[in-house]
Amino acid sequence: MQPLRHFLLAVQFFSRIPVTGRLAAWVGWSPELQRASAAHLPGVGWLVGLWAALLLGAFLWLLPTTAWTPLLAALLSTAGTVWLTGGFHEDGLADVADGLGGQVLPARALEIMKDSRMGAYGVMALLMALLTKLVLIALLFAAMQPFWGPVPVLVLLCCTHVLSRFAPLLLMRSLPHVGLAASSKTLHVAGQQMGWPGLLTGALWCLPALALLTWLGTYTLVLGMVAAMAITTWLLLRWFHHRLGGMTGDCLGACQQLNELALLLAAAIHLRQLL
Repeated sequence: MQPLRHFLLAVQFFSRIPVTGRLAAWVGWSPELQRASAAHLPGVGWLVGLWAALLLGAFLWLLPTTAWTPLLAALLSTAGTVWLTGGFHEDGLADVADGLGGQVLPARALEIMKDSRMGAYGVMALLMALLTKLVLIALLFAAMQPFWGPVPVLVLLCCTHVLSRFAPLLLMRSLPHVGLAASSKTLHVAGQQMGWPGLLTGALWCLPALALLTWLGTYTLVLGMVAAMAITTWLLLRWFHHRLGGMTGDCLGACQQLNELALLLAAAIHLRQLL
């Protein structure tokens, strides 16, 4: 039952899904349990992805069919996922943009990233990321729906949430945690290097998503999306190592968000080759 406890603790930490009462008491908490729960981040991605797909499908069905319908449905679906996660990863992206947008020393960048106020770099990064996400989801639906119906888009959206949450585990495996210990919210999660068993656990969560994507399209779709995630993660790893000498919890959130965009963009590029 230990993996289940780890998973439920990850649900508690990375989402607003309630784990309370006797269930929470059974799950328990310790620094060791919290660190082990990080490996189940892609598992939380299944819950968030299913929620996103459910909302997108529901609004596409409920709203009148116009040229604006896919974009509005994508907006409402994305708003639902932000609510479910508490904007956890989006906040990380904004903080990283604020801290690393200007040319400041690593110590100062870490201070800026912990400031609850949002600067110009953070606002611009968050707006561009959210707008890009909305347009990509709407574009994929508008292009695929006439040929294959709405189901492939819903499957693609769900799998994107799963796979994008594996990328932060690679950062945790490769970089040390350099956040300010006194104020870090993720020290118990990312304070120690991710071990190979944890990375394997995250990969196992991703296998059904890869199988679904293979069923959805072709091997080239899967290879293209995996390549996009690998390149994005490698670039972020190099950037964080160069600018900070490691990573923080905000870096993990930014990594998830940018990989989500990279996966959707790769799917859109692959779709262009099919049409």
